[in-house]
Amino acid sequence: MKHEWRKQQKNLYISGQKPELITVPEQKFLMIKGNRNPNSEDFSNRIEVLYSLSYAIRMMPKQGYTPEGYFEYTVYPLEGLWDLTEKGRKLDTLDKDELLYTIMIRQPDFVTKEIVDRAFENVRKKKPNPLLDEVSFDTIKDGLSVQILHMGPYDDEPRSFKKMKEFIEENQLQIVTLIHREIYLSDARKVEPDKLKTVLRYNVKRI
Repeated sequence: MKHEWRKQQKNLYISGQKPELITVPEQKFLMIKGNRNPNSEDFSNRIEVLYSLSYAIRMMPKQGYTPEGYFEYTVYPLEGLWDLTEKGRKLDTLDKDELLYTIMIRQPDFVTKEIVDRAFENVRKKKPNPLLDEVSFDTIKDGLSVQILHMGPYDDEPRSFKKMKEFIEENQLQIVTLIHREIYLSDARKVEPDKLKTVLRYNVKRI
């Protein structure tokens, strides 16, 4: 049976429009860093290289190599860790040119560095991309987190962040870092802005 993250891991991805407290386990990611406005060609190119590698891993059995522990699965959604430069933090309004980010795609647990190296080789042969040199493979453990499903344009996210911060205060929690995570359940190229679904998440601790 094909592993569908939307069904088998609902608690991590199919959140409600009310804040909730969850524990996120250690996960493996292909990731690439960037900065400035995400409405740029550079941002799109960084997304593209992550998907090229992710699909190279998923399609390995069709290329004649089946990694140990492999199972059929749906490629995980794009995620992003978002921060601001020192200058950006001091501004009263968001300047997207002051954004710092790491975008990433989760990989199944069977994926190892050796498998990732093989994916890099495949992509370099079929679709060379200078950004491949900037992609890394690592694990992240979010642990205790507060998340919410944001419905609507990305620019409207502050209203969802406000709900999260109220929930955090009411439940004697504290935000660990101002860097927040976004998980994109919709393709912004195909979905109207008011129908976009994005999971927003803060790392928290109890106080």
